Amino acid sequence: MLPKDLLEPLGLDALLVTRPENVRYLSGFPHPEDAQVLITGEGAFLLTDPRYPEAERESRIPAKVLRREEREALLKTLKGRVGFEAEHLPYAALERLRELVPAEWVPTKGVVEKLRLRKTPEEVERIRKAQALAEEALAHVLPLLRPGVEEREIALEVEFFLKRRGAEGAAFPPIVASGERGALPHARASEKRLKAGELVTLDLGARLEGYHSDMTRTFALGRPKEELRRAYKAVAEALEAALAALAPGKTGKEVDAVARKALEAHGLDRYFVHSLGHGVGLAVHEGPSLSPYGEDVLEPGMVVTVEPGVYLPGLGGVRLEELVLLTESGVELLSRFPRDFQEL
Repeated sequence: MLPKDLLEPLGLDALLVTRPENVRYLSGFPHPEDAQVLITGEGAFLLTDPRYPEAERESRIPAKVLRREEREALLKTLKGRVGFEAEHLPYAALERLRELVPAEWVPTKGVVEKLRLRKTPEEVERIRKAQALAEEALAHVLPLLRPGVEEREIALEVEFFLKRRGAEGAAFPPIVASGERGALPHARASEKRLKAGELVTLDLGARLEGYHSDMTRTFALGRPKEELRRAYKAVAEALEAALAALAPGKTGKEVDAVARKALEAHGLDRYFVHSLGHGVGLAVHEGPSLSPYGEDVLEPGMVVTVEPGVYLPGLGGVRLEELVLLTESGVELLSRFPRDFQEL
């Protein structure tokens, strides 16, 4: 996309991109937290500082390695309407820019994020590799799931394994939630020890070459209560129904409703307390949204999670999550780890 194609529809003369994921998307620069992209009618440029003398080589677009005063001098040349990322740029930073630059600063929302919705084949391949690595990590820690082991031991082993295998890190702090803590959708791994008869939910992903993966499985330590077995069956059915409904042309809202209807048949829909899914890419949570409010129309090339769950206070919880690529003809599962009910 040419700069004018991005600027003209917005009525802008320039756009300053500061969100790290967007900076990396536009430039490929591996240190986007310390850089910005400036788009003008003349082109797109990466702006960074002398800590990164090889930025020109590491960036797909021309790079300018500037000291603070040099960067400020460059920005002072901007005229007219200059866009900024309103959802990312802190107010204090905006005030500084207004004092420094004699231009009209215009808030923008989702400009680069819209470009990121559909993944290129190269992006899909990176996500695929990140997912494969996360599945290796899950297989590696499965033998640790036994009574007496702390949740945090399992989470730490996931992170160590990913780093040892070349990941930049975990996509997010791994969730390990056992027993009653399984009723907390975003429970961080704690010092709680696993017990026989509990369900254990593991939610994990890897970050590789800037791209993320995301997957959840729930396992049983021995035979759990019948109510938990029924919840597992209901969640598995909701997942299958949602995957069957997922297709280009649908909205996230429509697919979310399918999963909730499947859980309603079991009287468990009120225990599904979060969205069905979200996009995954340079951020582990990005568009499109699969939720009761998700108006995004799904398109080929989008990568999303599908993750119904049931959370029973005081008893436990179940979540099953697949990572999915939308294709011209339907969907492709990027996550391959078995999700059959397993009593370890």
